[in-house]
Amino acid sequence: MDILPYFESNRSSLAERYRLEDSQVRELFGSHPGEARSWEDRAAYLDDTAGGRADLRRVAEAVKAYHRKLPAHAETDKALEKLEREGALVVVGGQQAGLFGGALLIYYKALSVIQAAREAERRLNRPVVPVFWIAGEDHDFDEANHVNVQTPGGEVRRVRIERPEGPRLAVSRTPLSAEQWADALRELAAQLPDTEFKPQLLDRLQSHVTDAPSLSLAFARLLADWFGKQGLLLLDADDPNLRALEGPMFRELISRSDELEEALKAGEGRVLAQGFKLQAETAPGSANLFLHHEQGRLLLHKDAGRFVDRRGVVSLSREEMLELTAHRPDLLSTNALTRPLMQDYLLPVLGTVLGPSEIAYWAILGPAFGEFGMRMPLLLPRQSFTYIEPAVAGLLDKYSLTVQQAIEDWETLRAEWLGSQDEWNLEEQFRRVKEQFAALYEPVMNTVSGLQPGLARLAESNRDRIVEQISYLESRSVDAIAKRHESSLRQWDRIRQSLTPLAKLQERVYGTIHFWNRYGPGWLTLWHDVPFDPAGGHRLVGGWPHPTER
Repeated sequence: MDILPYFESNRSSLAERYRLEDSQVRELFGSHPGEARSWEDRAAYLDDTAGGRADLRRVAEAVKAYHRKLPAHAETDKALEKLEREGALVVVGGQQAGLFGGALLIYYKALSVIQAAREAERRLNRPVVPVFWIAGEDHDFDEANHVNVQTPGGEVRRVRIERPEGPRLAVSRTPLSAEQWADALRELAAQLPDTEFKPQLLDRLQSHVTDAPSLSLAFARLLADWFGKQGLLLLDADDPNLRALEGPMFRELISRSDELEEALKAGEGRVLAQGFKLQAETAPGSANLFLHHEQGRLLLHKDAGRFVDRRGVVSLSREEMLELTAHRPDLLSTNALTRPLMQDYLLPVLGTVLGPSEIAYWAILGPAFGEFGMRMPLLLPRQSFTYIEPAVAGLLDKYSLTVQQAIEDWETLRAEWLGSQDEWNLEEQFRRVKEQFAALYEPVMNTVSGLQPGLARLAESNRDRIVEQISYLESRSVDAIAKRHESSLRQWDRIRQSLTPLAKLQERVYGTIHFWNRYGPGWLTLWHDVPFDPAGGHRLVGGWPHPTER
């Protein structure tokens, strides 16, 4: 296995400066995983404040009930037992569900959660459980309903499930039919290249959806397959058993909604004062809560002492909202800014694994945590990777490219390579022809312009048309050179389609199943051997499987 750091080009971003332990940025968060003392201090704080959180035994019972719907593993049972122990801590990472596992970055986030929990357990010599928080309460179905794979022809193809007609419900509350799942699996089978691993992959995915589950539940089952033997616990933020335990925190969020709004604005001011742009600006009057309604998941705002939605579907008094916290907490839902607070109320969160954008919006949350008597957990940057396929590694060597060059400057380098194949020096020849033509034509233009003023414009138009025709011949000649080297240019395209499909990092486009199909389930388990780096950062990983193992 070959592992090399990839040096980010945007080293001034808030998330990257946090990752590199910039002292100024660190003030926004209060701690950093790069310091051993931060882990110990957070653990001691959680011990001291255990009474202010939800009953962990009841939380563990809810998680245990959820796992009865998922593939079972002995290691998961051990993790559930560990969660119930006195003094247990957790490392959490979350993501909205993704069809058939979604993009690679989700796999890497779950891997990061597991690795961080193991690292914390080693450091602190006490039980630390990895927990993956599925944001099933989110209603943006279009973010969850697809996965990208590479077709046999090398194109990126999106496989998706369309949202059923009707209100925009939470993803976990959006029913899907057996026919929709069958259609999605047929489309996936049609788009994936045929490999020795494909039949088993499709059979396993089929086993997860025979009962036509929600997108969130099918996603959880797949993650349980991938990480159950690593002891990863899964929970759905929209699980009614968990919601039943969240009423007291919802009550606080509603009772102190104005104070929360002020705290968030104060947090925004701190970020702006350091010269950063806001990842997402809070809306004036926002309640930072949603209401689950038959008309969909409704974002609530405050208006004249009432909680309303923008479409005028609901209007609830503060007392009515508080009544929901006691009797129907399942109708309430956090947003991106209150979910971290709820997460800390529900679980003893030692650290939370976040991607760059998440770190950027968490930067405003320090005052909000303080307002509710909490401290922000350790923020652990998600492990980020680009996988170098064996065939692509060979092509990089063939064209004397580094991975960083191929990622950041592919178009320029490809054009330069193609230009170097021009043994006729066409660019120079056509440049000289254009210059010679312009010199020969200038006296004619001067002469006809003197004969009649109107002829000057005609002469210019005539000149431009001739130059245009010369340029056309030049472009056709360049195309002819490209045609002669079509096979090599396809190899250049293969490099790009692997490393930066759709001009994005690999982990943000391809689904994990793309590589599972190509290299088999062993490819998934090999990631467990990649060393954990608490500071995160992007790394290049290659050297396996060996070409003879494919």
